[in-house]
Amino acid sequence: MQVSLNKHSDVPLHEQLAEQLVFLITIRTLQPGEQMPSVRAFARRLGIHHNTVSKSYKDLVVRGWLERHAGSRLCVASAGTSRVRAVDGSLDELINQTIRRASELGYSLQALRSEVLERLSSQPPDHILVVEREEELRKIICAEIHSNVGRPVESCASETLSQKPELSVGAQVVAAEHLVESLNMSLSSKLPCMTLEFAGVEEHLALIRALSEPSVIGVASISKALLKTARSLLAPVIGRRHVMKALLLSSDRPRAVEGVDVIFCDSVAISLVRCRRKIQYRLISDRCLEDIAVSLKPPIESRG
Repeated sequence: MQVSLNKHSDVPLHEQLAEQLVFLITIRTLQPGEQMPSVRAFARRLGIHHNTVSKSYKDLVVRGWLERHAGSRLCVASAGTSRVRAVDGSLDELINQTIRRASELGYSLQALRSEVLERLSSQPPDHILVVEREEELRKIICAEIHSNVGRPVESCASETLSQKPELSVGAQVVAAEHLVESLNMSLSSKLPCMTLEFAGVEEHLALIRALSEPSVIGVASISKALLKTARSLLAPVIGRRHVMKALLLSSDRPRAVEGVDVIFCDSVAISLVRCRRKIQYRLISDRCLEDIAVSLKPPIESRG
C-alpha cells in the first residue's frame, strides 16, 4: 500500500491520507474486505500522530469506504457479503459473482463472452447509464465514455434511480464499486451493473518528478470531489519544491489560466482551459472503456 504524505503541504495530513486511501480502493490496490493496519502501526509507519490516522479512518467509515467486522480491525468496505450469498443463490447470482471475480483477476468481458452467452440478453442495451452522486463527476464520466464508445450516455444519482427504476430499461448501468451491490438489488440479474475501473496517476506524478525547475502545477476540474482527490494525490510530489494551484471550473465557462507551468485537466475542463501547457487526466481506465464498448455489442450468436 503506497501512501506518501507531505507534512509541509497546505492539504491537511488527515485529508491527504483519507483521499489517497479512497484512490487506492477505487483502483483496487486495496481489495474489498482487506484489513487496514491498526491506527498506531499505520501512524508509526507513516511517521505521523496516531490521531491523524484515526481521524482519516473515522472519515472513511462515515463515507462508507471502510467498515468494521466483528472481532477484527477496520476493513475495506465491499460487496463481499453478496459474493458469499451468490454461492448459495440462483444461477444468475452465481454468474454475476463469476463476472465480478474474473474482472478482479484481470480478465476482460471480451475474454469471458463465449462462456457467458447464456446470460446475455438477445437484445443488448442501447445506451449507458452512469450512476454517481455528484453531478459534475457524472459529466466527466459521461464525456469519457461517450468519446470512446460513441453511444448515448445518460446519468443520474443512485437516489433518482431508486425512485425511477424505469431509467435502467435498455441501459447498461455503470457505477463506482461502492455503489454496485446496492444497485444490483434493483436491476435485472440478466444485466447487472458494471463496475467503473479508474485509471492510475503514476505517469502524471512522474512528469512532476521530472521537472528540472521549481514550477507552478495547476489542477483544473469541474468536480469538487475530483479536485479534492487530485490535490491529495499530488501533494507529496509537489512538496515545497513546487506550488500547487487548484481551479474549480464551471462546465459552461471557458477560462484563461496564467502563471502556471503545467496544468492537469479533467476530460471536461480540458476544453475549457486556455493555457500554454495543459495535460488531460482521464478518469476511467482504458480496459474499463473497452469492456463498456463490448457490453453494447450483440451476442455473437445473434450477429447476421
